[in-house]
Amino acid sequence: MSMDFEEVRLSLPHIELAAHLYGPEDGVPVLALHGWLDNAASFARLAPKLEGVRIVALDFAGHGHSEHRSAGAGYALWDYAFDVLQVAEQFGWARFSILGHSMGAITAVLLAGAMPERIARLALIDGLVPYTGEAEQAPQKLGEALRARQALTDKRKPVYAEMARAVEARMKGVGAVSREAAELLAQRGLMPVPGGYTWRTDSRLTLPSPLRLTWAHAQAFVRALQCPVSLVLAEQGMMGAQAAVRTLLQDLPFEVHRLPGGHHLHLDDEAGAQLVADCFNPFLRLP
Repeated sequence: MSMDFEEVRLSLPHIELAAHLYGPEDGVPVLALHGWLDNAASFARLAPKLEGVRIVALDFAGHGHSEHRSAGAGYALWDYAFDVLQVAEQFGWARFSILGHSMGAITAVLLAGAMPERIARLALIDGLVPYTGEAEQAPQKLGEALRARQALTDKRKPVYAEMARAVEARMKGVGAVSREAAELLAQRGLMPVPGGYTWRTDSRLTLPSPLRLTWAHAQAFVRALQCPVSLVLAEQGMMGAQAAVRTLLQDLPFEVHRLPGGHHLHLDDEAGAQLVADCFNPFLRLP
């Protein structure tokens, strides 16, 4: 597996983010956005297989080597969308494409639906819309989120005596991954602490959402997309079981690829990464 990338830090006006840069400087501009609790290493297998593109694979705020948000701040999807815009400004990209996995794909859809003039293409991996909640559930969900936030000071991250134990835990986590994929994510996502290792991620990332979009909101963002969309659905992934999403896709002009593998099929092994690359290579190079 090629690991040729440049590690950079990006000083935005409100936060400092870390990223991996892949590909030629004059390549087609692409921002790569990983999933929840992952990091830039999510694209370690896929990015080197994409040709003619300049990929900026971010560590989202609170993930990997990026800074955590300030005290009192949260991690709403629209805050990530603003971060993406600020990163594009740093690179001087008035218009760019997004390669997104899971939460990164959802963030990409929100941004492209809201600001279609900025986004050229969307290459999405097993992600499209966030978990939704209807209006009648909102008071209860907000209460749960506020109570969880108040109790966060009593919450401690797990400490693993050996890195191998953290890898095993990640293999069984949300969006289970292969051992090699877990090792890649752990190498970037762990830090040494007394007694062993723990995750760098901000504990606030595990808090429940105080407010969710309704299904009507989610559909509106998808239907507002004006750029070409190529969507990879994993046969054993997290989107296939969502009947409402399957129905939504039936009348959308998306390029949809159903590929074997799990939610992290682009990272689990070289074969899966190559299948995804074969879908996205002709797509991302188009104007």
